[in-house]
Amino acid sequence: MLQLSKFKGGLKLDGHKHVSTMHAIKQARLPEKLVIPVQQHIGLAPEILVSVGEQVLKGQCIARASDGISASIHAPSSGHISAIDEQPVAHPSGLAALCITIQTDGKEQWCEPSPLAESYRERSNKQLLNIIRDAGIVGLGGATFPTAAKLQSCEPEKIQMLIINGAECEPYITCDDMLMRERAKDIVLGVQVLQQLLTADQTIIAIEDNKPEAILSLQQALQKQAIDNIQVISIPTRYPTGGEKQLIKVITGKEVPANGRPADIGILCQNVATAYSVYRAVFLDEPLISRIVTVTGDAINQPGNFEVLIGTPMSELIEQSGGYTDNIAGLVMGGPMMGFSLPSDNLPVTKACNCILTQIAEDTQSPPAQACIRCGECTDVCPANLLPQQLYWYCSSKNFDRAQDLHLFDCIECGCCSAVCPSHIPLVHYYRFAKTEIWAQEKERQKSDNARQRHEFREARIAHEKAEREEKLRLKKEMLAKKKAEEAGQPGDSDPKKAAIEAALARVKAKKDAATEKPKNTDNLTEQQQQKINEADQRRQRTISKDEAK
Repeated sequence: MLQLSKFKGGLKLDGHKHVSTMHAIKQARLPEKLVIPVQQHIGLAPEILVSVGEQVLKGQCIARASDGISASIHAPSSGHISAIDEQPVAHPSGLAALCITIQTDGKEQWCEPSPLAESYRERSNKQLLNIIRDAGIVGLGGATFPTAAKLQSCEPEKIQMLIINGAECEPYITCDDMLMRERAKDIVLGVQVLQQLLTADQTIIAIEDNKPEAILSLQQALQKQAIDNIQVISIPTRYPTGGEKQLIKVITGKEVPANGRPADIGILCQNVATAYSVYRAVFLDEPLISRIVTVTGDAINQPGNFEVLIGTPMSELIEQSGGYTDNIAGLVMGGPMMGFSLPSDNLPVTKACNCILTQIAEDTQSPPAQACIRCGECTDVCPANLLPQQLYWYCSSKNFDRAQDLHLFDCIECGCCSAVCPSHIPLVHYYRFAKTEIWAQEKERQKSDNARQRHEFREARIAHEKAEREEKLRLKKEMLAKKKAEEAGQPGDSDPKKAAIEAALARVKAKKDAATEKPKNTDNLTEQQQQKINEADQRRQRTISKDEAK
């Protein structure tokens, strides 16, 4: 039996979860068009494989994961590509992003699936990891870190504990709760695949005690399948227990090192929805093209949970939830603590979208910020053991180096400090701003370093080429000088032109000598023979005269 621990800080919040758990998960309608952002995960954007006008099938890969940390994107339904362009997406920055738009044809025609013919246990870890990677699975608890990359980044033999996170500590959000209630068997199968990949000694499914139906459903699923190496643990309800480091602290009592990872202490965490997606990929050959989304809040007529195709406009879900009430004042993606405001509902559902929260006026209005009174309440509730007040001073003054000295990036942006601040200072906003600025500066620094390295490489290349040319010229001069010295050392060869003239004169002189030489044995010749010899001598003499003239 595990001895549960506690993490420092945190808050006891009103859940408001019952609002959206009164009905079973509904299947959202197929929209006329799907807008699929290319970048839906932490890491590198995938490579687009389709073009405008191309017909696609449901489940077809339309953007392939690039090397490193990346995830593939698939067509959520059949149809044709109507656009590949920048469109508004749900993101804290509010900026547009590259999207692929599919005009659906209503046929829902799948690619030919190829589910595992044999048991997954007969597959190698490499094969299973490739299936998970090709399916485009990312962490569905909110981080959207590519699951295959996370599994590959740790050494399986060093992982002693696998924790399946079913805490879902944010108020209002119930998508994981309803998934565990209705599809517990499939979650367990996905967990077993993860167990094989990690060979962990212990596997724990951790659920907050405000979800008794989910706890019972998973326990029954384990009993029916006679599985005794997976344990369901009920943990106290306290925000933000769903945070990875906080959950590890509650279950094991261990602290994840600053700037470290759970794998450093032999632990790996995965969300229950991620485990469910692994099941669908391995057993059914279905990529991640849909997810459960909670539509809730005080300004929606029929709150509930929907299984939604990625790329579905949020406005479609609002309509299927009965529409807004008259007092609608704002829209948030995520929970009230860690979510961010949306400018409109004309935005697509992404892999990171677990909740669409409608707000009334009193939810969106907060008193104006006042001066910090140094009460220290923010420090008391910080679950990451940071100094929020000091971080605020440094972030607001843009002293980012000092902020990093105080472990700014260990902040999980849970919002506890902002919630208790009597001066109503939006502390988390300052931390997010500082992180964004630091990342931007780091990118600029990296860009500058790359430019400097390219310049240095170019200068080195030019210097090397110059040295090569000079060396070749030096060698050529040495060879010419050596050749001249050799020619100067041979008699009569000091001047090539003079030597050629002397040789020609010598040949002429030899011909003359041959012409004037008296023929031998000519005493007894007849007159006719003597005449022929004389004619031959005359012809030879004329030839010599011509040569001399030349």
